[in-house]
Amino acid sequence: MQSNKHLFVFLFALIGIHTTFLAQEDPITPLPIKAVQDSITAPLLPANILNDSIRVDTAATDSVQKQPSFLTDQIKYRAKDYVKLSQSENKIYLYNEAEIYYQDTELKAGIIVMDYVKNEVYAGRIKDSTGTYTQLPYFKQGDNEVRPDSIRFNFDTQKALIWNSRSEQQAGLGQLGSDAMKFYAEVTKKENDSVYFLSEAKLTTSKDTVDPDYYIRIRRAKFVPKKKIIAGFSNMYIVDVPTPIALPFAYFPLTVGRTAGLIFPTFGNDPQRGYFIQNGGYYLPISEYIDLSVTGDFYTNGSYGFRGASIYTKRYKFRGNINFSFENLIQSQKGFDDFSRSSNYNIQIRHTQDPKSNPNSRFSASVNLGSSQFFSNSLNQNNRNDVQTNTFASSISYAKTFPAYPSVNASMTLTHTQNSRTEQITMSLPTFQASMERIFPFAERDGIKKGIIQNVNFQYDVNAQNTLTTDEENFFTSAMFDDARIGARHRIPLATNFKLAKYLSVSLNGNYEDVWTLETIQRRFDADQQEVVTDTISGFDRFNRYSMGASIGTVLYGTFNFGEDKKIQAIRHVMRPSISYSYAPSFEQFFDSYIDGDGEEVQFTPFETSLYGRPSLNRSNSLNFSLQNTLEAKVRDKDSTAIEPRKVSILSNLTFSAGYNFEADSLKLSPINMNGATEIIRNVPINFAATFDPYAIDNNGRRINTFNINNGGGLLRLTSARINTGFSINSEMFKKGGRKTLGEENQDPQYGDNPFALDGVQTGETFFRREENDDGDVENPAFTNKLPWDMRLTYVATYNNNNRQREITNHSLMFSGNVKLTPKWEVGFNSGYDFRNKGFTDTRFNFNRDLDSFRLSFDWTPFGQFERWYFFIGIKSSILSDLKWENRSQPFRSVR
Repeated sequence: MQSNKHLFVFLFALIGIHTTFLAQEDPITPLPIKAVQDSITAPLLPANILNDSIRVDTAATDSVQKQPSFLTDQIKYRAKDYVKLSQSENKIYLYNEAEIYYQDTELKAGIIVMDYVKNEVYAGRIKDSTGTYTQLPYFKQGDNEVRPDSIRFNFDTQKALIWNSRSEQQAGLGQLGSDAMKFYAEVTKKENDSVYFLSEAKLTTSKDTVDPDYYIRIRRAKFVPKKKIIAGFSNMYIVDVPTPIALPFAYFPLTVGRTAGLIFPTFGNDPQRGYFIQNGGYYLPISEYIDLSVTGDFYTNGSYGFRGASIYTKRYKFRGNINFSFENLIQSQKGFDDFSRSSNYNIQIRHTQDPKSNPNSRFSASVNLGSSQFFSNSLNQNNRNDVQTNTFASSISYAKTFPAYPSVNASMTLTHTQNSRTEQITMSLPTFQASMERIFPFAERDGIKKGIIQNVNFQYDVNAQNTLTTDEENFFTSAMFDDARIGARHRIPLATNFKLAKYLSVSLNGNYEDVWTLETIQRRFDADQQEVVTDTISGFDRFNRYSMGASIGTVLYGTFNFGEDKKIQAIRHVMRPSISYSYAPSFEQFFDSYIDGDGEEVQFTPFETSLYGRPSLNRSNSLNFSLQNTLEAKVRDKDSTAIEPRKVSILSNLTFSAGYNFEADSLKLSPINMNGATEIIRNVPINFAATFDPYAIDNNGRRINTFNINNGGGLLRLTSARINTGFSINSEMFKKGGRKTLGEENQDPQYGDNPFALDGVQTGETFFRREENDDGDVENPAFTNKLPWDMRLTYVATYNNNNRQREITNHSLMFSGNVKLTPKWEVGFNSGYDFRNKGFTDTRFNFNRDLDSFRLSFDWTPFGQFERWYFFIGIKSSILSDLKWENRSQPFRSVR
């Protein structure tokens, strides 16, 4: 009967497994048992059994529970070398590239042994021909993956013992993003799907989990996948060297997405304010759409600061952020003569609306306001990059479109401009604008418009403002509204155009404006005080003005052919001359007068304080000239297979403009302005401008009504000039034959890829660490005689000669760039040189080193007002970004 039992188990396993052996197994030997006829004869059924009533068996329900089936699901397995089924041990042996798939579990290893009675599996490594362990087990259950040296797992209890396991968990800390947290544990006990216990574990974000460049050693820990690790005593190791960075217990969040938690601060010492704690605080995800982080700085001399930052977003609706900073600055100590206390603040708001949310309604905001000296006097290193900010600007606007014909666009805008040097603040609270689309009253809406009548069109727009100018002292007080000015302007432009003599384009235009104001002035001469008194009169008043004009222009083309066999085959010159005339009458009706102390009549207009200018007492009657030029060449292409010549722009723009005033009693001709642009050097745009005066000047530098040529000078007198250019260059632009791989240039068979090597020792190895990856390839070699680099340059020069001073008022070169000394060493710089004042502008150097899991940076301003240095080294991963060390110098700052 025992042999029958084994045979039954074997047959049941074959039927339940439904698989095919991939290798030859041991043959089954028949048991030497004779078949003997059973001596027990089954009794015959009584003849009247069908007539008897059916009796209920009182022992129909067995009190002993049946053992459940040892396999609850279909199992699949295979191996490369052999698959062995041992009936005596109730086990399946799989060897070399073994795989088992059962329920939601996937297991791959060099060797796998499965006990199908206990529902338990063991997996481990195997040795290759060199004695090296290979084919480490790979265990996956659901979304959890483990790569141990060996594992023992029970399918029924879902418990496991894992030796030398390696696992990876995606984790993120709030707005910092997500990273992979990797850990290695000598022994791991799996209690269930959601709880693991670790013994002697290493926690790291390094790519190499076997020999990481750093790790946190954990003696005992509880691990909940995708949620947390709760550990006992833990300390940090760098290159297997223990450090004093330790905690009696630790908590590592592994949740993906935003999670509330502490923001670890930075510690340091300020020579003026003592020891400090910076950027420590708390992060709180308020809801699915908004979060909040609050950080603060505290100094032992009493100075402090705090910041609040919030990011909000809703897909297909809007997104934005709000930042608020406040700092209380204390200089010296109470009781000393140099003791001072001041405060700085800064508010930044950004809001953008998704265009798809409402195409006819738009709201946006860009706010940057605060103390003028906030960035220059800030305690925080994060504000270092904004110390040269001279202007704060803000704008909050709401716009609405009414699409029905004629469509109208309306907007309401609040603006703010603040000069950090003068501390002057200008605000518009608010500005209202509305404009109606162009209407052609004498033409069909969808028809073609021809002739002077059908092209007649007009528009309407209105602009209303409430502006005020104040200073930082009166900002946010009632005094800031003392000088507020309110006004509105209505404008109706009228225009038409037509062709004259086929080649001339003629335009006629007129403009009407109506200006409203709530404040006018009145002037009188006070005989007692012997001075002119200006009175401000509140109340509505208005004035209007109008003008008209005409212009005519054409386009002239000229081509100079040199022959297709020449390098320069042709030059094409395009000229666009135009003449325009404008006229506006005088508006004496909007002027008043008073008698001064000398008995003379002085005219003035009550609308001098209007936001939209004042009416003119003088008639305007002028003629303006303009000539625009473009010049390009056809050049034979260097590519012999090219069919068409290559076009090269010589002058993308060269414009001359001047005017003649018929109403002026002298100096009727205006200065001639010239501006142009060229890119004769590829990728190097050059812009230039100049002003020429046809009139001479006297000994006092004043213009006189005498042409310069008649005064012993040239036809025109250069009064000002300007040139500027900006371009970027890099090392790739100077290579021939395209991009080359690292170390390809100037290779010498004697010294390898370093022509400067001496006695077989590469000089790069004496300074740069040479790191190798798993394949033995050099990951961080020293560059040879050519280093990858890039540079950005901006050159500006300005010349002034209004009074024969021949002065260069601005002559500077700004430059910045980066140099990659090795693939992991990078040096950056940002500076400029003022040739006029013979000095460098704010100069900064930054050095960055990629240390695999760490990032090292050094920021240095060697001289100037903001002289300082800043050193940082820390873990790149956002999960452990609080493990860092910072040190800095503190420059002298004048606290205001």
